Amino acid sequence: MMKAYLQKLGRALMLPVAVLPAAAILMGIGYAIDPSGWGADSPTAAFLIKAGSSILDNIPYLFAVGVALGLSKDKDGSAALSGLVAFLVIKTLLSTDSVAMLQGINPEDVNVAFTKIENAFIGMLSGIVASVMYNKFSKTQLPAAFAFFSGKRLVPILSAVSMLVVAVILLFLWPAIYSGLVSFGTQISKLGAIGAGLYGFFNRLLIPTGLHHALNAVFWFDLAGINDIGNFWAGKGEKGVTGMYQAGFFPVMMFGLPAAALAMYHTAKTKRKKQVASLMLAAGIAAFVTGVTEPIEFAFMFAAPGLYLVHAVLTGFCLAIAAAFHWTAGFSFSGGLIDFILSSRLPLANKPYMLIVQGLVFACIYYTLFRFLITKFNLSTPGREEETAEEAVATAPINNDNKFAVMASEIYEGLGGDANVASVDNCVTRLRIEVKDMNTVNQSKIKATGVPGINIVGPTSIQVIVGTQVQFVADEIEKIRQEEK
Repeated sequence: MMKAYLQKLGRALMLPVAVLPAAAILMGIGYAIDPSGWGADSPTAAFLIKAGSSILDNIPYLFAVGVALGLSKDKDGSAALSGLVAFLVIKTLLSTDSVAMLQGINPEDVNVAFTKIENAFIGMLSGIVASVMYNKFSKTQLPAAFAFFSGKRLVPILSAVSMLVVAVILLFLWPAIYSGLVSFGTQISKLGAIGAGLYGFFNRLLIPTGLHHALNAVFWFDLAGINDIGNFWAGKGEKGVTGMYQAGFFPVMMFGLPAAALAMYHTAKTKRKKQVASLMLAAGIAAFVTGVTEPIEFAFMFAAPGLYLVHAVLTGFCLAIAAAFHWTAGFSFSGGLIDFILSSRLPLANKPYMLIVQGLVFACIYYTLFRFLITKFNLSTPGREEETAEEAVATAPINNDNKFAVMASEIYEGLGGDANVASVDNCVTRLRIEVKDMNTVNQSKIKATGVPGINIVGPTSIQVIVGTQVQFVADEIEKIRQEEK
């Protein structure tokens, strides 16, 4: 139950995170015009840089709104408003001046933890509380005298009241929570390049569960004072050090995994090469251009878990090497070509071109190692699986004008249709479905649509990895579900 909820939280976080590329574009262009500073030598550069920082500086607000909306049962705007209300309440009540008044001490004596109350964690917490209030009370009817405040209007009010209770609890717990997070981040950061490597390794290991977002929050955002993404784009910190928890992902995402995809294509069975080529080409381009690697990773992580462990180790080594040589670049969304180009002119970018050189080396390592391991141990990577009788007569590849509608129809039917599907949602690359009976799900039928993979995450939870075009498939499934009602 907790694992499933954390996965939903990770999915909800994708909405505010998807806003970050807008900041990257604005700041990247601004720093390209005036790379020596924040834009003081160019009004145009200053305009663009400050516009981008307006997004990065307010990530807690984005998290509060995005998480509340993403976790609400029908994605209603009143849930998002409630998330903002919840965050504003706790932000004000736990500000330094408010805490000083509540504790009867001078503001300068207030625990330093309360100076960091505006962070991603509190934003997420506010969004979670608001979503709970929305899901429970959005249809509540009050007596006639208070009817105006019934239903969705009641949710922001209850969210504000709930945050009064949360604020009292955090008044005592937040210093301990904050110090624990700082201690964890500090211990890793003290390890320098080795710490960056450990972070990269565990980041990839947590991808199958979707819990890597929790780890990312410690290093990428201002949760424990590291704020690697925010500081890099704002030009704060030490050149060659700030960005160390991002830089090493570029060689893996732009070169390593596409090379692994090529190795999987070359080792596929002859009669399946065409299907694998289509899958791996699309996944490889997505990884190189945008840094979205899940279509490739899910294609082999469950079919060949040992190979995925090798990938996690290589990622760790890649981050450690980049950090050791102080080669840095940054991203707002993921480690692809777009972010690499935008970040390479930023003040804290340090020899970013060496990440390209490193990427070419890791491409050779990935290709050679993957091809050797796949053939040596006869791993069941895409195109090497044993064909079942059911797959032999499975639906032909989709090539009609409305491919997403056809794909959605086949996937939905494979899930068991309206009789078995309880809910459907999606993140950046995956359909996330709750079913009533997992035994009813026809995985072969779903795989026959050409999706990179399927992930069973619980007794009633299944993920279908579609790729970056997942939103179109999700929309078509929603149309099917509406027609069934």
